[in-house]
Amino acid sequence: MKIYHVPCLQDNYSYLIVDESTKDAAVVDPVEPQKVLEASNFYGLNLKLVLTTHHHWDHAGGNEQIKQLVPGIKVYGGSIDNVKGCTDKVENGDKVSLGADINILSLHTPCHTKGHISYYVTSKEDENPAVFTGDTMFIAGCGKFFEGTAEQMYQSLCVTLGSLPKPTKVYCGHEYTVKNLQFALTIEPDNLKLQQKLTWAQNQQQAGQPTIPSTIEEEFETNPFMRVDLPVLQEKLGCKSPVEALREIRERKDNWRG
Repeated sequence: MKIYHVPCLQDNYSYLIVDESTKDAAVVDPVEPQKVLEASNFYGLNLKLVLTTHHHWDHAGGNEQIKQLVPGIKVYGGSIDNVKGCTDKVENGDKVSLGADINILSLHTPCHTKGHISYYVTSKEDENPAVFTGDTMFIAGCGKFFEGTAEQMYQSLCVTLGSLPKPTKVYCGHEYTVKNLQFALTIEPDNLKLQQKLTWAQNQQQAGQPTIPSTIEEEFETNPFMRVDLPVLQEKLGCKSPVEALREIRERKDNWRG
C-alpha cells in the first residue's frame, strides 16, 4: 500500500491510497478533482473509489466533478451525512476492498458532523495500517463539535479511533498541526514529547513538508483530547471525568487566540 498527499485549498489534504500490485486507487476527500487527477496520472493509477469523510464542502465539494471526470467511479459517504454525489452509503462496520490487497473498514466517528466516517485501511500483514480521520481527529487536535457532543467526541476519538493498533498511521483532513501543538502546550507545558513534536512540526512547515501522518501511539502522547483519561490531566483542568475534561479543553481551544 502506498499513500500520496495531494494538498488542496489553503490547508486541506486529499489522499491517494494505492494498491501497488494493480495500481488501483481510492481518493479521500477530493475537493479539487483536477489536482487529484494530475497526481493520479503522474503515478499511473486507476482511480476506482472516492472515500468521503463528511458532508462539509471542503471535503465533499469535488464529488460531483470527479464523477464527471472519471465515469463509473464510486463515491462512498456516511449514510446519515447527506454527502454530495454519494453513490454508495456506508455505516459503521461496512467493508470495501480495493485492488488485490487493500481492505477499507468504515468507522462511524460522529460529533464534527452526525454521519462522519473515518476509514481504517489495511493491506499486507507486514504493513502498518492507516486511518483517514477527516475532521474528527487532527494531529494533536480534534474537530469542532458542530453536530455533536463531548460524549460523542470522546467515544469517536478515545474509544473508536483509540482502540486501533498503536502503529496505525493517522492521516487527517487539515494541516493544523503547529497551531494544535502550540495550544496543547498551554494544557501540558511540561510534556517533553509535545515540545519535541512542535519543534519538528515547525521545521517541517518551514521546509514546506507535511506534518502528516502521525500514529495512534503518538496521538496518545501528544494530543490533549486523547489524554483525557489521565487523572493528572483531569485534576489540572478541575474536571472529574474524561468527558468533562474533553469538553473543557474544547472550550479553551475555541476561545484560544494563539
